[in-house]
Amino acid sequence: MFKFNITILGSSSAIPTSDRNPTSQLVNHDDHLFLVDCGEGTQVALRRLHIHFQRINHIFISHLHGDHFFGLIGLVSSLHLLGRTKPLHVYGPPELEEIIRMQLKVSLTELLYPLFFHVTQAGRTEVVYEDDFLTVTSFPMLHRIPTTGFLFAEKPGVRRIRKEILESMKIPYPEMVRIKQGFDYRDESGKEYSNEELTLDPYPSRKYAFCSDTAYYEDIVPVVRGADILYHETTFLQNRAANAAEKFHSTTLEAAKIATLAEVKKLVIGHYSARYDDLQPLLDEARSIFPMTELAVEGQRFDL
Repeated sequence: MFKFNITILGSSSAIPTSDRNPTSQLVNHDDHLFLVDCGEGTQVALRRLHIHFQRINHIFISHLHGDHFFGLIGLVSSLHLLGRTKPLHVYGPPELEEIIRMQLKVSLTELLYPLFFHVTQAGRTEVVYEDDFLTVTSFPMLHRIPTTGFLFAEKPGVRRIRKEILESMKIPYPEMVRIKQGFDYRDESGKEYSNEELTLDPYPSRKYAFCSDTAYYEDIVPVVRGADILYHETTFLQNRAANAAEKFHSTTLEAAKIATLAEVKKLVIGHYSARYDDLQPLLDEARSIFPMTELAVEGQRFDL
C-alpha cells in the first residue's frame, strides 16, 4: 500500500501566534509531495521538519485571504535561489498568477525554473490534477470570497497477487500484469488458474478532504463523504457562533456535524482563532458530537 499522509505546517487563522503559523499542510502520496495553502512561515516549518521542499512540484491555494497564500512568493523565490530547474505547478484562483508575477516583476526576478498556474473555479467541482494513482478535485466552499476545498483521492487499485503464489509459481511479468488486471492465467503445461485463486482484492482507495475556510455548508457533504480524514476549519467555539456566521467561518460543533453527516473516519480540526491559547476546549467540544476528532498541531502527521 502506498504511503499517504498529511503533515500540519500551520494551523492558525488570520493572525499567527508564537507557536502557530497560518494555514499550510503537506500531503505525501507515495513520496510525491503536494503543498496545500502556503501561509507565512511555511518554508520555515518545512525546514524545521527536515522536509526537502525542492521535492514539492504542485501547490494548491484555496483562496486569496493572506493567511493562506502570503508565504507563496517567499517559497517561489527560495526555490529559485536554491537553483531549482524543474517546473512548479500552482493551482488557485484566477488572480493568483497576476499577484505572483507582479511581485517577481518588481523585484526583477527571472526564475530559473518554469512556473505554471492552473486556475481553479470556486463555482463548481472539477478535477484539477491527475496522475496514474491520484486525483485532486477542487470544490466550492462558502466564504466571504471565492474559496475551494480540495479532495485528494486514490484511484481504484489493481488486484494483489497472493504471496504464496509469487513464491511457488514462476509467472512471467507480462502475465502478472494481466492477472492484476483481473484475468485468469494458464501456465506452460496448460493448467488454468482462476483469478480468484491467484489474487486478493485491491487495497481500499483512500481519500483526504481539505476544507478551509468556510461557513457551515452541507453542500460539501456529498463530495467528502466517506473520507478517511476530513480537515475542517474550526475558527471558533460554539459560544461564538454569531462571530463565525458573520465572518463565514465554522465552529467546532458545525465541523463535527459535517463529519457526522459525511460519515468520515476521522476529523481533524484547525484554523484556530488567535484568541485561543488552550486548544483542548475546541477538541472536547468537537468530540462531544464526533468522537474521532484530532487537533491540527504544527509538526503533527496523520496517516491514512
